[in-house]
Amino acid sequence: MEYNDVELVQLVKENNDDAKDTIYEKYKYIIDIIIAKYKKVFYVLGMDLMEVRQDAMLAFSDALVSYSSEKETTLATFISLVIERKIQNCIRKADTIKNKKNNENYSLDYEYEIYNKPLSELIGDPNADPLVKVASKEAYEELVAKIKAILSPMEYEVYKLLISGFSYIDIAKILKKEPKQIDNTIQRLRTKVKELIYTCQN
Repeated sequence: MEYNDVELVQLVKENNDDAKDTIYEKYKYIIDIIIAKYKKVFYVLGMDLMEVRQDAMLAFSDALVSYSSEKETTLATFISLVIERKIQNCIRKADTIKNKKNNENYSLDYEYEIYNKPLSELIGDPNADPLVKVASKEAYEELVAKIKAILSPMEYEVYKLLISGFSYIDIAKILKKEPKQIDNTIQRLRTKVKELIYTCQN
C-alpha cells in the first residue's frame, strides 16, 4: 500500500520507522541542495560539514514532527524552510564563535573577501521579503494574506522558497520541476505581487 506525504508524516508521529525512512529517502536531496548553497560560507567560517549535515538531519526530523496538512504548503517546501532556518542559525552561531576567537570585527556586517559581501547578505534575513517592505507586523501579515489569495498553489510554494533566499534553480530541484517552469512562475508571481502592492498603495 502506498501512502501520501500527509499519511506518512502521521505514521512518523506514531513512531513508524519505515515511514520515516521512506520520507527521508524521498526528500534527502533537499539537505544536499541547502548544504551546497552555503558550502563556501561553511569554509570561510571553518564549520565542520559533518556537523552541519547532522544539524540538517535534526531539522529534517523536526520538520516531520511539526508538519501537518494545515500548514497549507507541500512537505518538500516545509522541510526546505525548516532546514534553511536551522542552517542559518548555525552559521550565525559559528560567526559569533569566530568573533570571540579572533577578537576581531567579524560580524554579520563584515565583508568576507571570498565574496566581497557581508555575512548578513550572504545568508539573507529570514524575516525579510525582497518583494515587499512594510512598516508593521500587522501590515505585513495582512499583505501576506492578500498575496496568498492572488497566487495559485504552485506560485505560493515558489514564493515561499523565493523569499527564503532560494534560487530558481534550487527551487526547481526542491519541487522537482523544470528550471524554465520555475523561472516563468517567478515572473508571474512577481508581476502579481507588484500589482497588488501598487493597488494597496493607491
